[in-house]
Amino acid sequence: MSATTKPVNQKAWWLVLPVILCVAFSAVLPLMTVVNYSVQDVLSPDRRVFVGTEWFAAVMRDEELHLALWRQIQFSLAVLVVEIPLGIALALSMPAQGWKSSAVLVLVALSLLIPWNVVGTIWQIFGRADIGLLGYFLQWAGMDYSYTGNPVHAWWTVLMMDVWHWTPLVALLAFAGLRSIPDAYYQAAAIDGASKWAVFRYIQLPKMRGVLMIAVLLRFMDSFMIYTEPFVLTGGGPGNATTFLSQYLTTKAVGQFDLGPAAAFSLIYFLIILLFCFVLYNWMQSLGTSEKEQGHG
Repeated sequence: MSATTKPVNQKAWWLVLPVILCVAFSAVLPLMTVVNYSVQDVLSPDRRVFVGTEWFAAVMRDEELHLALWRQIQFSLAVLVVEIPLGIALALSMPAQGWKSSAVLVLVALSLLIPWNVVGTIWQIFGRADIGLLGYFLQWAGMDYSYTGNPVHAWWTVLMMDVWHWTPLVALLAFAGLRSIPDAYYQAAAIDGASKWAVFRYIQLPKMRGVLMIAVLLRFMDSFMIYTEPFVLTGGGPGNATTFLSQYLTTKAVGQFDLGPAAAFSLIYFLIILLFCFVLYNWMQSLGTSEKEQGHG
């Protein structure tokens, strides 16, 4: 053995074993249970019939599912379009150091500490025309606002609620990325006479790419699985205006007790999230690669 070669300590695998067991218990075993239900017709607790891919075919032909998927994609894309730029702008405006920075960080993070069902309740009251500030102000401004009766108003209210609740997460991640940039970059930009836009475009934004990638993936996955807030606020209505995929799945599994189709749909749901995250991740990676090539060029 060469003197520079380090011996491999196989005992280190024992440190990973608890994580493997936790993942197997919390993810793999439930997933296998869902796969088992997706290929069976549960007639009773004691009677099950193997149906193969019948439930998958039935789910793919479901028109209500297609509409719920389209609403979900629209909502998740709107969340990214609004929350990512807004979070970056908020991070850029926050104090960099001192007691003001600590105070602003605490204030910004307050909405993240509120439970999801309480967020829905807050906005349920906030949007009412009789006692809520938002509803009363919009009615006073001449708008016939009603998130319980107008599908468009309901959709925008759910979007505003999500922006209020989760934009601070993007801001905190962007703020952490900004604070990791060495002062030497700013000093060099000041010597060159770079404008604020040039500093943001060529220094801050590239250096935040890693944390922004995390923010985009987290916000997309979470918004694509949103359930509690719109359920408390609108109950999925009016009509099906705010019935997203997770609520549709819950109605299938719990409301109608169609375990087979619900299990098949949950697997398709899981694969859709993986596919979109894979596309977003590779797109952001390609943007970073192209920027590096342009910088070297």
